[in-house]
Amino acid sequence: MNDTNQMTQQSTPPSHPVSRRKTIVATTIGNGLEFFDFTIYGFLALVIGKLFFPALDSYNQLLLTVGTFGVGFIMRPLGGIVIGAYADRAGRKKAMTLTIFLMALGCAMIGFAPTYAQIGVWAPILIVAARLIQGFSAGGEVGASTTLLVEHATPANRGFMASWQFASQGLGILLGAAVAGGLTAALGPQAMEAWGWRVPFILGMLIAPVGMYIRRQLHESLETAGQPARREARSSLAEVCGEHGRTVLAATLSVLGGTAAAYVVTFYMPTYAVRELGLPPTVALFGAVLTGLLSFALSPLVGLASDRVGRKTLIVWGRVAMMLMIYPGFLWMIASPTPAVLFTVVGLLSVALVVQTVPAITMLPEMFPKHVRASGMSLVYSVGVALFGGFSPFVSTWLVGATGSKLAPAWYLLGMTLVSLLGLLWLRDFTGRDIDEAGAHRADAEPVSRPARA
Repeated sequence: MNDTNQMTQQSTPPSHPVSRRKTIVATTIGNGLEFFDFTIYGFLALVIGKLFFPALDSYNQLLLTVGTFGVGFIMRPLGGIVIGAYADRAGRKKAMTLTIFLMALGCAMIGFAPTYAQIGVWAPILIVAARLIQGFSAGGEVGASTTLLVEHATPANRGFMASWQFASQGLGILLGAAVAGGLTAALGPQAMEAWGWRVPFILGMLIAPVGMYIRRQLHESLETAGQPARREARSSLAEVCGEHGRTVLAATLSVLGGTAAAYVVTFYMPTYAVRELGLPPTVALFGAVLTGLLSFALSPLVGLASDRVGRKTLIVWGRVAMMLMIYPGFLWMIASPTPAVLFTVVGLLSVALVVQTVPAITMLPEMFPKHVRASGMSLVYSVGVALFGGFSPFVSTWLVGATGSKLAPAWYLLGMTLVSLLGLLWLRDFTGRDIDEAGAHRADAEPVSRPARA
């Protein structure tokens, strides 16, 4: 029976429309579940701080909690390297199944973790260990899943296919913020601190088998059947850094602005709204729901646009729009801290975020040859996110406390966005080009001037 199923899957090539639709659905659901599991911690930062860092004042509780959120990103580069190499050797499907299992394990550890009042200092240590496991998983997830989407695409629709990676992140954020906001509104502070905060993590653990089942139905895009195992003189990491080092450096710089903006707008903004603007927690969390909804709804449209006008054009316009809106947006929220203003600012920043992130996340796997594509994509994305994404809530919280200015996060985002534009200058745009053709990734290969038409 298994052989029959495998033969059936192999009979439908990755470029076939049926296979592409199946890949989109399976990847979106699986990746959405992973991001629900990974990000729900950020939406419950204030509650977790009280339970696991009770000996500190409220500011330091928050600082340590968002710092622990960032700890999950320390392991992303290692996860990207290890799981990316595994995806390039054993296949994208196996790597994606492994990541969802590890994410569920981290959820279980947090969901059933005793609090500081029960076991003392071992409680935050356990939380840190769980976040490290989840970070390792997330580091390999984005590279493997984005590579799979790109390899199921044609040169004319790669932007649309890869857009479902960010759409699935939006879906996970939408679900996480909605669950956290719904529980906060329904249970109240006492019940949330007693047991309600555990519910999302237990849900994340229980839905993992669904994601693993769905992923096993995917068509593998890395053809390894019937081919002898390659014995490399160097590891995939050594090849990526040795032969594509300039691309890795430029791409990592280019990732900074989008990832810093994503984690400030999505995960720090609810905390900022409660702590600095004095808004109710439910209002703040439903601002994150809006971000997730816009990311999920707009990503495919932006992906289609990037296939027609090119990746770089949209990235530049998205980042310029972000830079123009950041400072006035924060100024407006401080001057008029109402739900309507919060939702308006968050909505506008989210649109600019989608416009720049979808083509950016498509460009990353396009830059590397197939046999090291998952490794290259995972390395660039995980390092960029680890250094400047996951710790953005921590940096923003620290800057507000250190400067006493509620505008400090706006200046941080402006700086990161500007640096990311400099990195973009050194990258080539492969829109519409066959990225698997001979010589496509040589340093002297010329990029196409116009995208191919479907």
